[in-house]
Amino acid sequence: MRFPIAASRISDAFLAACRAELRALKPGNVHDHSSGHGMDVLHFERAAIASAPGIAQKGARVGRRIRDAVEASLAAAQCNTNLGIILLCAPLAYAAGEAITGTSLAERVGNVLSGLDEIDAADAFAGIAKANPGGLGEAESGDVRSAEAMPLVKAMALASKRDRIALAYVTGYADIFEFALPLLKQARKLAETPELAVTTLHMNLLARFADTHIARKFGQPTAEQVRQEARRRLNLCQPVTRLEAIGELEQFDALLKARGLNPGTTADFVVATLFTEALSSQVAEPSGI
Repeated sequence: MRFPIAASRISDAFLAACRAELRALKPGNVHDHSSGHGMDVLHFERAAIASAPGIAQKGARVGRRIRDAVEASLAAAQCNTNLGIILLCAPLAYAAGEAITGTSLAERVGNVLSGLDEIDAADAFAGIAKANPGGLGEAESGDVRSAEAMPLVKAMALASKRDRIALAYVTGYADIFEFALPLLKQARKLAETPELAVTTLHMNLLARFADTHIARKFGQPTAEQVRQEARRRLNLCQPVTRLEAIGELEQFDALLKARGLNPGTTADFVVATLFTEALSSQVAEPSGI
């Protein structure tokens, strides 16, 4: 199979990525092992089902996919559960499903991002404003509530120092293609279960990058503290998370939730990495044939 991929397959891959993320223990986030932050797995399940058609809709611009997916998600879950997931996955879905240049998904994503314009920005900003994520605040330039017109990547560049999802738009998803995806592939080879591979991905992301959702809500020092706490527990996940480590990771999960600390950006990157893996695997050349 080659690009472009059918919309139905993209939708299925998106739902599978969202569900795989929920099944795995991810300290600080909502998952099958524990609810938290006033939400449970059903909120995220409903949001994923509702937003999948918007993410995968054939022919729709990236900004429109973001806006439609956010509106559907909010209507289904009655709260913002997956804005970051939508922001990361909409360009990936467009890159996989539309007739654009590039043989690899990474190359195609780069081409998509470079072509985003003011129309994409207006729709994306409308979706972000409607979701009203925690710690959104205001910006002197490129504020989502402003009528100021600019290409979406330029707006993301303005936010890139304070938001890792915005930075992904500027770097061509380097965090995913250069770090998270190779790490996930290696974890898949070693993990006893698929869920333990995803836990390994989450913990490595949390230990490598200060979570910008936490930083927006509680400040950069708190985000850095959480990163260091994750680093101190990386021995539980190297080279891959082991079943006997679950108890200690559950304690870390409870500790973060007791402090109200939700590494939401990390969870968003987990889903986007799983989505990237699924889309890439659909066009991978069969081996040994």
